[in-house]
Amino acid sequence: MLKLKICGLRRVKDIDIVNKYNIDYIGFVFAKSPRQVSFNQAKELSGLLKEDIIPVGVFVNEDLKFIVDLFKEGIIEIAQLHGDEDEKYIQNLKSISYEITGREIKVIKSIEIKNNDENNKKYDDNNQINNDIDFNEKLLEWRDSVSDYFILDSGKGSGNTFNWNLIDKDNEMLKKPFFLAGGLNSENIGLAIKEFNPYAVDLSSGVETEGFKDEEKIKQIVEILEKYRK
Repeated sequence: MLKLKICGLRRVKDIDIVNKYNIDYIGFVFAKSPRQVSFNQAKELSGLLKEDIIPVGVFVNEDLKFIVDLFKEGIIEIAQLHGDEDEKYIQNLKSISYEITGREIKVIKSIEIKNNDENNKKYDDNNQINNDIDFNEKLLEWRDSVSDYFILDSGKGSGNTFNWNLIDKDNEMLKKPFFLAGGLNSENIGLAIKEFNPYAVDLSSGVETEGFKDEEKIKQIVEILEKYRK
C-alpha cells in the first residue's frame, strides 16, 4: 500500500499533526537546513510520536557515530543519506549499528535527478545531449546496494520537481521499493503516483505555509492518497 512520509518536522505541533493523520514515516533533518534539528530536539519530538510512525533521520555526509547514536537512543529507525555516501559507507553504517545495538539500521539512499546540470550531461552518437542515459545508468549503479530503499529527489531540500521524463519507467530499479520526492504537492502528486507507482511519496515544502507545516495541506495530501490506496 502506498506510504506517505512528511519530512522536516521541528515543532511539537508538527508531531501532533502527523499523529492525528497516522503518517507512515516522518523525517528529522540533521543536515544544515532551515528545518535542521539537534540531537536533543529530535529526541524530544521522536518521543511524542505514535509507536507505528517510523522516524527517519536525514543526513549529508554525517559522521557514522552520530547516526548510530541516534539509532541506539531510538530517535530514528532509518537513515536517509543525501550526500556523497558510497556503498562502503552504507555497509559500515549497517555493520556498526548492528555491533552496538544488535539491530541493523535501515537505509534510504538518495539518487539526485537534476535538471539541466552540466555536470550530469552525456552525449549520444550524434553528439546530442542525452540525459536519459546518465540518470538511468545512475540508478543502475545502485542495483546491488545493501540500501533498503532509495529515494528519487531533485536535490537536497530544493523543493523543485525534476523532469520525470529523464527516468525510464521500465528501469529495473523502479521495481524495488523507492520513495519519490522533489517538489511534490497537492497539485502534482496524483500524476506523480501514476507516473512512477512508488512505494512512498515524500513531502516537505509542499505541505508548508511560510516555512512551517500546514495541517490543512497535510490533510489534503492524506485525502488524495486514500484514492490511490483503494
